[in-house]
Amino acid sequence: MENKEIRILGVKVTNRNQEAETVQRILTRFGCCIKMRLGLHENAKNPCTPYGLILLELYGNPQDMENLEKELNALEGIETKKMSFMFED
Repeated sequence: MENKEIRILGVKVTNRNQEAETVQRILTRFGCCIKMRLGLHENAKNPCTPYGLILLELYGNPQDMENLEKELNALEGIETKKMSFMFED
């Protein structure tokens, strides 16, 4: 049997107006290892809040996943947290 990793990466963006374009370029470049993407931001009181949260389900090459996380963390105002689950095929 082969172990399979499912990795979830949470991306906290504290200045969406300043970092959104750069974050989008990075996500596009690593698009082949992103299975699912969900963007969340609080807009009940202000539709243009400066912060947001992106949830990514990653798969594929573990090095690509690590590089994606590293590039995002290198940006000012970006913080990531990951969860990793192993399953047997």
